[in-house]
Amino acid sequence: MALDPNSGLRFECQPGCRKCCEVSGYVYLTENDVSEAARFLNMEQSVFEAQYIFRTRNMRRVRKPSGKSKQCPFLNESGCGIHPVKPVQCRLFPFWPELVEDRKAWKKTGTWCPGIGQGPLIQIGTAMELANEMREKYPDA
Repeated sequence: MALDPNSGLRFECQPGCRKCCEVSGYVYLTENDVSEAARFLNMEQSVFEAQYIFRTRNMRRVRKPSGKSKQCPFLNESGCGIHPVKPVQCRLFPFWPELVEDRKAWKKTGTWCPGIGQGPLIQIGTAMELANEMREKYPDA
């Protein structure tokens, strides 16, 4: 069921929550995400990529830590280790196209994301603009 374009959504990250970082899946990256994260960690980009990035001709994603239960190598006890430069995909959550455009998917995500339904009302047009940013940044994902 599509969201009503005249309605809005509520979302506000909740202090200490890392549930979105624990969801199974991949974190896709733009070229800018890669260079910003490498710079933030004071690493040469080539070293950063060798350690943290899986790259194909059309896409880049964060390597999942092998043999560990966590989904992202940057997730630590206090949260995101690269929070000030976190990837676009992470920054835009939960305003992903598949969630913003489907009320059932939004509500289902709200069963595990405590920020959905909280905070100020976000107009659906704003949410759609954020979702479109995902499409623009990750056309091959």
